[in-house]
Amino acid sequence: MNRGRRSRCGSAHPGAHFRNENGRVEAGNSYESGGPASYPRLAVLAIPATDRIRRFTQLVVGLVLFGGGLALMVRSGLGIGPWDVLHQGLSGRTGIPIGTVGIAVGVVVMLGWVPLRLRPGIGTILNTVLVGVVLDVTMLVVDDVEGTEARWTALLVGLLVAAAGTALYIGAGLGTGPRDGLMTGYSERTGMSLRVVRTTIEVSVLVVGALLGGQVGPGTLLFAFAIGPLLQYGLGRVTIPASPPIE
Repeated sequence: MNRGRRSRCGSAHPGAHFRNENGRVEAGNSYESGGPASYPRLAVLAIPATDRIRRFTQLVVGLVLFGGGLALMVRSGLGIGPWDVLHQGLSGRTGIPIGTVGIAVGVVVMLGWVPLRLRPGIGTILNTVLVGVVLDVTMLVVDDVEGTEARWTALLVGLLVAAAGTALYIGAGLGTGPRDGLMTGYSERTGMSLRVVRTTIEVSVLVVGALLGGQVGPGTLLFAFAIGPLLQYGLGRVTIPASPPIE
């Protein structure tokens, strides 16, 4: 069966996007023999059943860990990542739980995928919903941390847990999160450097969130500089190689 040719659209990376013969950019995974390579989007139904269970389980575990890690960072009171600064600022102004705000923002961000002609994967949908739910539930059972040592411990543990969760859900190869997908897709559509696009968007989000009252502190800088290396380390160990296409 001819499934259509797909070409690489920018540099390949976990959760990369690919442009098919009709010019549509699709979210997908890009691994072959343990390294980056051009590969079609992984549709869940096109994955062997045993591999499908493994990928889906890793995706859900990763998203749960990511949401729990973010909650620990919030409770540390030492600062959080740019998008969560925005979510927290909006939460403080509206009284809506931070995780629920994150879900709403994720839905709005996904609307930005439409003009870019991006296709979400199942991982995109679950990322939008599950992370926010886990964040809210964890915030209900974990109180604010007091004491300098305890706060830094909560921050560092939260960062490590969030990084591990991110590596797991990206490594499952079932779609990027809505925010990463928007930044990657915009970079590919405009030809702008992904680093420039990501920095511009995240700095803007951080500034707006800070003006709304979100936490900005040493944890924010730590997240910005540490998440990349931690993610790279984790992806090399938990990424599931792409399955051969099913004819």
